[in-house]
Amino acid sequence: MTWTVAPEPADSPAALALWRAYYTEVSDRWYLLHEGRRTDPDELEREIAAASGAGLTPPRGLLLVARYGGEPAGSAGFRLSPDGTAAELTRVFLYEGMRGRGGAALLVRAAEEAARARGARRMILDTRRDLVEARALYARLGYAETEPHNDDPYAEHWFAKQLG
Repeated sequence: MTWTVAPEPADSPAALALWRAYYTEVSDRWYLLHEGRRTDPDELEREIAAASGAGLTPPRGLLLVARYGGEPAGSAGFRLSPDGTAAELTRVFLYEGMRGRGGAALLVRAAEEAARARGARRMILDTRRDLVEARALYARLGYAETEPHNDDPYAEHWFAKQLG
């Protein structure tokens, strides 16, 4: 089986299913760690609906969907900064059964290339302490931990990489 990565509208059925899976996993991980429970279903639905992905549309952003053997398997997106010199990486996710096959690195590199093609010279991102797999991925791909670049209440680690 092979990987393919291509732009996808943030409101496509594949992108919406990936967003739901991503948000459910990161939300449940946070609540299980901090409160010993999964996300309240009503809260989950409100938060999924509130984050439409509208910022992940050209020309100021992009959502990429990876497919493995033709089936949607993961996503990554970015939003350009107001001056266009930086891009913020977001929604990096693979379905659990697709992990460990190289798809995450492929997605991040594709997002870097697309951001560079749109003029970004630096990729930035934030993540949480409990998302250890994500932090390891970013370090392996050359991202360095930096000072905070936003005030997101859930962000605990910030990374940046020059896009050359």
